[in-house]
Amino acid sequence: MSHTFPFSAIVGQDEMKQAILIAAIDPRIGGVLVLGDRGTGKSTAVRALAALLPPMRAVTGCRYACDPTEGAACCEDCAAQRQAGQAFKTHLMPVPVIDLPLGATEDRVVGALDLERALSQGIKAFEPGLLARANRGFLYIDEVNLLEDHLVDLLIDVAASGENVVEREGLSVRHPARFVLVGSGNPEEGELRPQLLDRFGLSVEVKTPDDLASRVEVVRRRDDFERDPVAFAERWKKEGERIRRQVVAARKRLDETEIPEAARTRAAQLCMALGTDGLRGDLTLMRAARALAALQGHPCVTDAHFRQVAAPALRHRLRRNVLDDAGSTVRVERAVAELLGA
Repeated sequence: MSHTFPFSAIVGQDEMKQAILIAAIDPRIGGVLVLGDRGTGKSTAVRALAALLPPMRAVTGCRYACDPTEGAACCEDCAAQRQAGQAFKTHLMPVPVIDLPLGATEDRVVGALDLERALSQGIKAFEPGLLARANRGFLYIDEVNLLEDHLVDLLIDVAASGENVVEREGLSVRHPARFVLVGSGNPEEGELRPQLLDRFGLSVEVKTPDDLASRVEVVRRRDDFERDPVAFAERWKKEGERIRRQVVAARKRLDETEIPEAARTRAAQLCMALGTDGLRGDLTLMRAARALAALQGHPCVTDAHFRQVAAPALRHRLRRNVLDDAGSTVRVERAVAELLGA
C-alpha cells in the first residue's frame, strides 16, 4: 500500500500551501502555477492536499465521476438519466489527482476510439482520457513550461469551457472536464506561453530553504516518513483533520462571504495601478480574497486578505516594464503598500 506524505507535515512553503488550499475551496479561481527549485515539495503538496480532502460523491458507474447534485454539470448518459427522472445511485470516492506526462499523446489526454471493442465486437465506443479521469479533481503537470504546443492549446480550450469535446473517427462525445489545474516547473528551463500562463489563477514561487533549522527539519521529517510512513501519518493525523474541517467549513460559507463595494474598488484600483491586461486579474484577486476570508472564518473580505493574495493572483499578469527592472513580486508588493498601506 502506498502512503502520501501528510499536507500538515510540509515545512514552510506557506504561500504555496495557502494557494493550493484556496484553489481547493473555490476551483473557479483557475488553478495554481508553482515555479521554483526542484525538490521543494511542489508535487508532494498537491498529492497531500488531495489525500487530505474529504471524499466526493459521484454517480455509480459513471466513467466521468459526475456530480449527482441537481444542476451540476454532467455527461450525456447522466443527463439523460436525470431528464428521465431516474434517481442516481451514488458512492463516495477519493478526489482524483491525475498526472499529465509531457510526452502524452492527444488521444491519451482527450480520449479516443476503444480499438479493442472496435476490432473484437465492431462497436464504436469511446475510451476516456486523462481529462475524464481528472474531472472534479486535480490535473497535475510537472515541468508545465516544457509542454508541447498542441497540448497547451487543448488545455486552454478545456480550461475555458470546463468541457471536453471529442469528434473523431466517427465519434462525437462531450463530457464535463472541470478540474483544478496545477502546474510546476523551473523558470530557468523556459517560459510558459502567455495564453496558458493567463489561465492559472494563482502563481506562487518556491525556494529551497535558506535557514539551517528549516533544512534540517525538512530532511528529518522526510526521513521519518520513509522509515515508518504509518506512524508518521498517525503523528500528523490530528492536524490534518483540523485542516480538512477548515476547508469543508470554508466551502460551505464561501457564497455567504461578503465582498463589500469598497473592496471591489480596491481590487480594481490595484490592478489598474499594476497595468494588468483584461479583467481576469480583478476576478481572480476577489475570488482568492473571498476564499481566504472563508478559510479564516471571516464574514467579509478586508484589505488584509488582499495583501495576502495580491502577489500570487497578479505577479504573473504583469507586463514587462523596461523602465523598472524590479521583479514582478516586488512590483506587486510596492503597489499594495502604496494603495493599502504597510
